[in-house]
Amino acid sequence: MSTSVATPLSTPASTLDQSLGSLARSIPGATALFDASGLDFCCAGNKTLRKAAAENGLDAEALAARLDAMRGGPAEGRDWRAAPAAELIDHIVERYHARHREQLPELIRLARRVEQVHGERPDCPAGLADHLEAMRQELESHMMKEEQILFPMLARGMRPQAAGPISVMRFEHEQHGDALEGLSALTNGIVTPSGACNTWRALYLGLATLRDDLVNHIHLENNILFDESAAAEVSHA
Repeated sequence: MSTSVATPLSTPASTLDQSLGSLARSIPGATALFDASGLDFCCAGNKTLRKAAAENGLDAEALAARLDAMRGGPAEGRDWRAAPAAELIDHIVERYHARHREQLPELIRLARRVEQVHGERPDCPAGLADHLEAMRQELESHMMKEEQILFPMLARGMRPQAAGPISVMRFEHEQHGDALEGLSALTNGIVTPSGACNTWRALYLGLATLRDDLVNHIHLENNILFDESAAAEVSHA
């Protein structure tokens, strides 16, 4: 009796066989890994990860595993409204504070590179690196105040006493929103221009990720963590 064999569906190229340029454009954070590994994803961006790693004496499998781990990430589908404050705080610090501290130095480096190399182009985001540096400083100050003052108070159940710090953090969140608007203005809505190099494309991919992360970060604090504090304060009145 004859049996039919199903034709396997085509699958995307493995990470090892994708070009450095493609990986830099599609995986936020890949540029930092490539830079630390001495891999040229811009001028030599057409080389596959497998080939580039071999030429540089690097472990291609290990690099591919790290890149695969950086893709996407777990879905943010949990309803945090029912979570204890301490658990939500841990999530915010680990998922967003740590992420911003990783994102911004690399984005600043990429922005300075784009401005140095493509400064003559009218669509070059002039002043972007300085804008990102200002955002980094403001965010670092903001996150330190949360980690050292507000979050320990909330984790210990000191909700009535946290009203003042919460008000300050909400105001600073509005300033972060203004900074995101400035970022959008400098980058034409974070739209990659025609003919942009791999560094430029990677920069804008990272900027879009930063924007989404910061928006979600502020949402969790303003609309869940801080609102829970306000409700608890009323219950203690």
